Amino acid sequence: MTNEQNTENFQNLGINQKILSILDKKDFKTPTPIQNQVISAAIEDKDIIGIAQTGTGKTLAFGVPMIQKIMSSGAQGLIMVPTRELAQQVKQAISDIGTPLGLRSAVIIGGVNQRPQVQALRQNPHIVIATPGRLDDLLNQKLYCLNKLSIITLDEADRMLDVGFLPQIKRILKSAPTNRQTMLFSATMPQSIESLASAFMKTPLRVEIAPQGTSAKNVEHELFVISHLHKLRLLKSLLGDYSQDTTLIFSRTKHGARKITQKINEMGHTATEIHSNRSQCQREKALKGFSNGQFRIMVATDIAARGIDVKQISLVINYDLPENSEDYVHRIGRTGRAGRSGKAISFVTADQGDKVKRIEKLINKSLPFVSHAEIPSEKIDPNASKRPQSSRTQRFGNRNQNRRSFSRSSR
Repeated sequence: MTNEQNTENFQNLGINQKILSILDKKDFKTPTPIQNQVISAAIEDKDIIGIAQTGTGKTLAFGVPMIQKIMSSGAQGLIMVPTRELAQQVKQAISDIGTPLGLRSAVIIGGVNQRPQVQALRQNPHIVIATPGRLDDLLNQKLYCLNKLSIITLDEADRMLDVGFLPQIKRILKSAPTNRQTMLFSATMPQSIESLASAFMKTPLRVEIAPQGTSAKNVEHELFVISHLHKLRLLKSLLGDYSQDTTLIFSRTKHGARKITQKINEMGHTATEIHSNRSQCQREKALKGFSNGQFRIMVATDIAARGIDVKQISLVINYDLPENSEDYVHRIGRTGRAGRSGKAISFVTADQGDKVKRIEKLINKSLPFVSHAEIPSEKIDPNASKRPQSSRTQRFGNRNQNRRSFSRSSR
């Protein structure tokens, strides 16, 4: 079958010529699978639920139809995202296509003074990219209204619910015109999202490029089973082994991220941090420095898992495993993007066997355990989740466990 028959080029997706010219100038030649299946359906005004791995081009998949609809109708579009970083990332992608066509966009996010954002909204932007919390605040203050909206996209929808945005999202969707088009995208699609879709979408078309939770094929995975006491030693060794790699490290807490960053800089590497304790200005400066190579290493909490699009990231290290299995997918999705290869290394403590099993079940892949010649491994305790622990054991771990070496058969 020919490419034309498969519609595996942008010319056959119903995109108007002006947008096609911009895509060509931006060197977008062949649509990704999610773009190939979504764009034409969205242009036909269908509600859509899109499920695809991170880094597969979802922003262009919903951005092109939104821009085309706004050009023809003169209405407005709204894109809701869970983090400030993702809002800026989406803004850039939308502006690359929309600005040459005369379309204006505005970013509405928390953590900064709202006055410039209110002024931007008064200019009647064609597309608003917003985090739900700040947008809900401005609606409550009657500083913005949704009556001109014709299309809404929820990007990384599952993450927005994870961080508690469901009440705001429901209020926003209820306030929007009922005849709008709605699109919802994510790499994972739990039941809570399905329920949201059934309440606020009109017989949506489900486009599933890969089973939800599928991890990128070109990312190599490794697990080290190690005690908390030896994590920094292992990290120091790995950063030496991968001294040329642009590296993203995930910490479970913002305090941990700050401490890890300090230790890495003391090791002689260049590192920065991004988490909710940093101001928006600090976060933007950190992300810019990481993107341009000023910092080789960034330490982040999960706030960054959906908002970092730095193509040269070749190594992701989970210093702490994520609380939710889905976040593993989004973390490692920061590497192996745009056809590049990547590596994901996770530090696992002896009592986290259940977490590993849940991740493996989600991504439908066995994660290989490896050991380090100089740093003692631990042994996964299969009964750890079943046995009540004292507060001292929870804080410091089982010292006898820390003396055992890991064997795969004990898993």
